[in-house]
Amino acid sequence: MVYFLFYRYRGLFIFPWLFIFLVTVSHSQLKTDPNLGIIPAPYEIRLGKEMSNMYELSVFLDEKYANPFLDSLIGLMPSLIKVFTRDSSDVFIHFEQSELKDAYRLVIDTDRIDIEVSSTEGLQYALVSLVQMIQHTGFPLPVVEINDRPRFIYRGMHLDVCRHFFSVEEIKKHLDYMAFYKYNHFHWHLTEDQGWRIEIKKYPRLQEVAAFRKETLSGHYNDVPHTFDGQRYGGYYTHEDIREIVAYASQRHISIIPEIEMPGHSLAALAAYPELSCDPDKNYEVATKWGVFADVYCPTEATFTFLEGVIDEVIALFPGPYIHIGGDECPKEAWKNSPFCQELIQREGLKDENELQSYFISRMEKYINSRGKKIMGWDEILEGGLAPHATVMSWRGVKGGIEAALLGHDVIMTPGSHCYFDHYQSESPSEPVAIGGLTTLEKVYHWNPVPESLDSAYHKYILGGQANIWTEYIRTYAHVEYMSYARGMAMAEALWSGNKNYTDFLTRFIRHCEYWENKGAQVAFHVFDLKPRIIAGNGLPVTLEWETQPDADIYFSYHNQEFQLLDASLPFSVEKSGTFTFFQRSEDREGRHLSLNFDLHKGTQAQVTLVHPPTSPYIGQGAGSLVNGVHGSDHKYGGSEWLGFSGQNCELQMDFREKTYLNEILFRFYKGEGQWIYLPEKVELWVSEDGKDFEKLAETYDIGTNEKVATVSISYLNTHTRYLKILIHNFGEIPLGRQGAGHGAWLFVDEIVVR
Repeated sequence: MVYFLFYRYRGLFIFPWLFIFLVTVSHSQLKTDPNLGIIPAPYEIRLGKEMSNMYELSVFLDEKYANPFLDSLIGLMPSLIKVFTRDSSDVFIHFEQSELKDAYRLVIDTDRIDIEVSSTEGLQYALVSLVQMIQHTGFPLPVVEINDRPRFIYRGMHLDVCRHFFSVEEIKKHLDYMAFYKYNHFHWHLTEDQGWRIEIKKYPRLQEVAAFRKETLSGHYNDVPHTFDGQRYGGYYTHEDIREIVAYASQRHISIIPEIEMPGHSLAALAAYPELSCDPDKNYEVATKWGVFADVYCPTEATFTFLEGVIDEVIALFPGPYIHIGGDECPKEAWKNSPFCQELIQREGLKDENELQSYFISRMEKYINSRGKKIMGWDEILEGGLAPHATVMSWRGVKGGIEAALLGHDVIMTPGSHCYFDHYQSESPSEPVAIGGLTTLEKVYHWNPVPESLDSAYHKYILGGQANIWTEYIRTYAHVEYMSYARGMAMAEALWSGNKNYTDFLTRFIRHCEYWENKGAQVAFHVFDLKPRIIAGNGLPVTLEWETQPDADIYFSYHNQEFQLLDASLPFSVEKSGTFTFFQRSEDREGRHLSLNFDLHKGTQAQVTLVHPPTSPYIGQGAGSLVNGVHGSDHKYGGSEWLGFSGQNCELQMDFREKTYLNEILFRFYKGEGQWIYLPEKVELWVSEDGKDFEKLAETYDIGTNEKVATVSISYLNTHTRYLKILIHNFGEIPLGRQGAGHGAWLFVDEIVVR
């Protein structure tokens, strides 16, 4: 059957929202989905004992209730123009006074629907929930009462348009998606080293020079050597473009936060106006590769005049309360080498270059505040002292957010561990290239923006959270869809819903994915991909345990033999080396095939203990990941096999349970210096008979590679021992002139093979 939901706006009929084929769902079936297909899950649902008598809906709005969003789902759903002549309505809308502008009450009775709200925001959210419910349940609708409100007032998505540029229509498409999942803030990253994307009429060279780069890095930043495509690339949004997008967002109750980066990530602007740098005679070019660059704004009066002129035009275009000023990843070398900066530090009584950055941010905040706006910045703006009224976006974990909250500042949590949608979302080798890391749907879903360690008295400063989409490796909007649409649903529920259930979410998620797939969107659907836990390092044979979807079966093959059915409730014991292939299948869905090549060496049955745990989020599957017989990817360092150690050594001990002959130890280390990942300084081997008194057996400094992975062998050991201690020395502090200078290097370790 075909069902329609119509609106009449100011007495005129407009395009319908909804034109989809639906099936009748029984009341008993609804009980298996307590949230009626709605994402994010409502605060409270009270399901009645019967179904309504409604098999279609008509909705007419009085002009005083008119909401420009009422026709916005035309871009999200197939539409059909049809003349509809009823004078009555099945949906009755009541406005009540309330402090909760995002809240709504939706009541479906046997023959009518009542919606109670205090604002058009609440009305929008109620109608979106109703549309999602109709998609999921079909007609007749259930008798139900929904009382809903968001857990957090800030629910954001970010998009970087500087590394790669997206059209006005694509930005609108992104806003439609956000509105469908009740996001209310769009963080628009408009300026970067690789391109300036907003027209500033006062400074035309920003459009003429800064908006275009001569070519773009091909492949991954960690590739050696770097290669480029040789194609000029760029673009920018005119004032007219921005006004159009701002109006479009406003109709969807989405506030846009423009980001104008300062004092770092400013190479594109310096290419246009080199006099804003600390070395105006240098030849600057818009960046053609990714990373952090030493060229930053110099805190001169000319720079502040320039930025104030930029801000004036930005404020005129964006009516929201915030201007994001970046503040992240600002190298200090140029300031350290600048006589002007050093004299300024002395004159202002500043302690160092960190306090000079605080001086820079505070001065810009004062100007922005004078124009009636508030500033927002990444957590580096805490360094050297936080500007008086700044809101902090905590991206380097949660520490910065906690620190800001304790100082009484508002905080948006957006840690890279859970909120960076440029990370891989699956360990499958078929995944498109990404910057690194692994942020799965499940990981996003279970994220809590309020840190457990933060005292409840300061919870009020955590306004919410945000998903970030950085586009170094995302060239098209279809790729944006692939990286964000699936995880965006999980993030929406993490930010809206107080009571979450991942199993229930997956039921709704699958239906929503089908909807987007039918519309031609590129949605990452990985919930039927197997994610085995490989158990090793406990002195026993290697085993696999499974997380499966309800009503799904697991199949496997070995050495191209036919697939066999496994009992997913039982561990799978790996008794011999070779390639095993597994996959999960339900009635109408099959996950991608997972091939694991096991190399069972002497270390796989040793008991392994790490002196210090790996650094979150790169914890793999614990110490067992180092001896489970499976190599990690040669191209990416996230996932279950590579263990990451930030600024510290990797030290472990193996107990073979009896005296064992050792002749060779093989190591694999990841190299990605652009992402602060360095090969170790050296590796030491120590042996012991009792596990207490150790004697050095061997060491090597011969660790190098021109590839992403270094394989290191310490051989001809010719020794018998029960205990083996391995000490892998971290590179240490990253030197000046390198990405991440002054920070401790990351050390990534894969399988340690014992022969």
